[in-house]
Amino acid sequence: MSPVTARRLVQRVSIGAAPRREPDQLAVEEPLELRVDGRSLAVTMRTPGADFDLAAGFLVSEGVITGSGELARMTYCTGTDVEEANRYNLLDIALGPGVAPPDPSVARAFFTTSSCGLCGKASIDAVHTRSAFSVREDPLRIAPTRLASLPDRLRAAQEMFEQTGGLHAAGLFDGATGELLVLREDVGRHNAVDKVIGWALRADRLPLRGTVLLVSGRASFELTQKALMAGVPVLAAVSAPSSLAADLAADSGMTLVGFLRHPSMVVYAGQERVAPEPADDAPQPATELPGSRVRVP
Repeated sequence: MSPVTARRLVQRVSIGAAPRREPDQLAVEEPLELRVDGRSLAVTMRTPGADFDLAAGFLVSEGVITGSGELARMTYCTGTDVEEANRYNLLDIALGPGVAPPDPSVARAFFTTSSCGLCGKASIDAVHTRSAFSVREDPLRIAPTRLASLPDRLRAAQEMFEQTGGLHAAGLFDGATGELLVLREDVGRHNAVDKVIGWALRADRLPLRGTVLLVSGRASFELTQKALMAGVPVLAAVSAPSSLAADLAADSGMTLVGFLRHPSMVVYAGQERVAPEPADDAPQPATELPGSRVRVP
């Protein structure tokens, strides 16, 4: 497996100080080609690691599969570089019996960069993938204080970001307890989300009812769609959403939160799930002591 970080000798420059040479850590970015039954489906630029999760999540996001039983096998092909070392950049996927192969519209016409989750789609219609799961009736209610605590928990768990400062993160939280269920990092924010979704599929946790998906950047249309494809009722981002992301969330019954930075946030859709908390000084109902006419406030 390729390393996820690489050392490079750099020159650090500070105004008013002499330049100095020192080693630095960079996030690795390499291509990964996904093949289904030997046929090329997509090439994406990603940070090596959790490639099986990435592949599984990609197939969920594209509507190819919805459960772990529909995924028979994933194996690295024996492609080698010029030095005859396997770089693990070619992954072949076998679908389960009776699972239809990906529609031609799923195949990427060209490679997907680390910043683009929809590049290469064959048509505009192919962008709007129909989810097998509905989030509209998900009963999750989450207090603003719990939501506001999640970015710090996400940041504290970002080990690779701490080393490189160059990776996006996606974290899946239990909406009832605030527990971090899984975190994935990648140079591509859509890859990080696919890795989370793929983890959930391989753990038989789809649909992801009662969860919050938090992303370290903005909430774009493609990330909102990926969350919807996995049945996530709440998508939160530390930055802004796009207009199309807000439209998709509202139309599907998803809660979309942006600018989630303690102690504030902006709820763009599904406001009913962000349950208000009772004020500490709110009057309490009076109770009557047994055998007495005295009412105690």
